[in-house]
Amino acid sequence: MTARRRRTAVGGIVAGSLLLTGCGAGSVTAEQDSRLRVVTTTGILADLVRNVAGEGVDVTSIVPPTGDPHSYDPTLRDVRDVVYADVAFSNYLLLEDHSVVTTLDANLPDGAPNISLAESATKYAAEVIPLVENVNLDTIWLGLRVSGTGEELGATRASEARLRVTDVDGPGRLAGYLTETFGQPRVYFDSGDGFDAADGYARDTATLPTDAHTHMSWAFTEPGIYRVAMGSDLVVEHGGNPVPLAETTVTFAVGVDPHSVPGMTGARVLDGGHADVTVDLDDGAVVLQADTPVGEAPADSRDEGRDEGRHEGQDEHDPQHAHVEVLDPADTVVSVPNKALAAVPAQPGFGFLGRPGEQIYLLPQAVLGKHVHGEIDPHLWQDVRNAQAYVEVVRDTLAAAAPDEADQFRANAETYLAELRETDAYVERTIAQIPRSRRHLVTTHDAFAYLGRAYDVEIAGFVTPNPAAEPSVADRIKLTRTVQALDVPAVFLEPNLAARSTVLTEVARENDLQVCEIYSDAFDERVTTYVELMRANADSLRRCLK
Repeated sequence: MTARRRRTAVGGIVAGSLLLTGCGAGSVTAEQDSRLRVVTTTGILADLVRNVAGEGVDVTSIVPPTGDPHSYDPTLRDVRDVVYADVAFSNYLLLEDHSVVTTLDANLPDGAPNISLAESATKYAAEVIPLVENVNLDTIWLGLRVSGTGEELGATRASEARLRVTDVDGPGRLAGYLTETFGQPRVYFDSGDGFDAADGYARDTATLPTDAHTHMSWAFTEPGIYRVAMGSDLVVEHGGNPVPLAETTVTFAVGVDPHSVPGMTGARVLDGGHADVTVDLDDGAVVLQADTPVGEAPADSRDEGRDEGRHEGQDEHDPQHAHVEVLDPADTVVSVPNKALAAVPAQPGFGFLGRPGEQIYLLPQAVLGKHVHGEIDPHLWQDVRNAQAYVEVVRDTLAAAAPDEADQFRANAETYLAELRETDAYVERTIAQIPRSRRHLVTTHDAFAYLGRAYDVEIAGFVTPNPAAEPSVADRIKLTRTVQALDVPAVFLEPNLAARSTVLTEVARENDLQVCEIYSDAFDERVTTYVELMRANADSLRRCLK
């Protein structure tokens, strides 16, 4: 057995002793198998690789073909597959759950190529576009973000920034939580059960990958002024000591005049649009980043061209306003108005907010689901020409890893690229049969911007209800008016995400609309390859919109 084959998993999701206990038999198999072994993060990537690699290469996927890469938790078997891999391919751009990326990066043998396809494919003319979210909420949408590279601290894509709440001074209880794909809350912060410095505030800490952003909800049980003390650090590598960064206090005006907060006369008020509590790795600070206009900035605001890395026109609310303002929490008040009153939902898991039906003040999560992402839309393969670029990167990587088989890899790739060119033409030709006035896509998942741009389909919207409460009459009216104004004949749901689609399916039924299938991140028992996925999407769009 080579030194590389002897390497033990050191950082993924389990201890090495558990890995060896669970995978002893598999080690013998791997030792006897002389084939090139490739691991990918998703089933879609595995299919692309298999078409280039052929039957002589063992290709496995960490996320099952029907699984959701945004929320998948790796298993012992996944770790074993990574440990014995010769080559690894991920999509990245924060498509995969961070546990998938850390499992891959921590356990892949030294020297094995570890390729991020979405980034590497740009050398073959793959195009990336900003992730634009049109969030139409009546209150501010306040998320969490990590900005900067942290390069001077040694940060990589497997590093994690931690943001914790250490104290809350206010008249009631504060809870910050994320509502996951199937409606269950994941609590990040909760002042109701106290703060424990002895364990590093572990129960009140949110963890994010570098360069990541997440949605979340903020709930307050009583009106008044809340001052939320927060601290941050960076964990460069799994199991490493955290690097302390900064502390700050974020002020919320809940149900009271935000312009009359004691000691904060003239402070900036955030009362709409999109902002994030942000850990800045380069400055070692915790700041507020606002993506939308909120009035005139004070002279001492920390707005000094900090919108580097943003893309022109990239703004969740106003495409003409791409400016990102960096604000000091000491001079800023986040407004939670009386119109933010909402009822505690009756569904299980929300007892930490109070009894069902009790009124709380809520800044809602904008989009349902565990939706941690970066600034670039990672779903490049929805444009078949981008998938072709992926294939060319796979071809080059495999040829370098196994030079004796390079000619076969190149021949396989050329055959598959021809099939992808035919698929691209089919998708374009099929969607072109839909009248231009009817090419409006309404779905549950913001994953189709590449399809829209490549094949001239307007992304009319995706579902953004307040997931912490029953949809309001206003929610239904807004969605109904959208589908009626556009004369939309159908809405589209991903088979593996149907559980998050209640509002959309009800509105579709009330307006006599079809509910049709569309695939983004995963396969099912009927669609099992990338080519089938793209053809099925084109056929579904034509059938349901034409």
